[in-house]
Amino acid sequence: MLSSLVNTSATSLYISLFSIAFNPTAWNIVARNEYRNKSITRFFGGNSYYGCYFLTVLIFSFGILRDHLYQQALKDQPRIPLLPEPYATMVPAIMFVIGQVFVVTSTYALGITGTFLGDYFGILMDHRVEGFPFNVLRDPMYVGSTLCFAATALWYECPAGLLVTLYVYIVYVIALRFEGPFTDMIYLNRSEKKKDQ
Repeated sequence: MLSSLVNTSATSLYISLFSIAFNPTAWNIVARNEYRNKSITRFFGGNSYYGCYFLTVLIFSFGILRDHLYQQALKDQPRIPLLPEPYATMVPAIMFVIGQVFVVTSTYALGITGTFLGDYFGILMDHRVEGFPFNVLRDPMYVGSTLCFAATALWYECPAGLLVTLYVYIVYVIALRFEGPFTDMIYLNRSEKKKDQ
């Protein structure tokens, strides 16, 4: 039964799974190293903004590569109609638009440095962002990205893509367990320093 839904012999599937796990893992490791050792900032002559923008380009580029590898993986998987027409095109299109709205508005609300780990470079926001989409979801960027993965799987009529989407969700939940507390610690340290001054 599973073999009719997932082509487990497709190398592209495993490459896609690796890229999905690699991104948040690598960026958390790199960002924590930056917070502790300022390696990227030192490489850019002490300019934390240049370091953050450099990391932004890397994260964005690897995100595009991850999405491309996911699409390639879906092309190597069995296709089975998952929704009746017209829902087969309507539902994934709506899901994708909603997902992109969450991702784009999160980026807009946080700015480049707020989105791409600027706090690990010492570029801290003045206050917590509480407007849309953060007044609707706690982690709208991760939710939006997961919705886009699911929408793509439905668009390609690919059950394997829905399993990959579940994997994406699990990877994001794990990443948030490391990322959230560490970011909270950064802002707590700033608050304590302000109290001491």
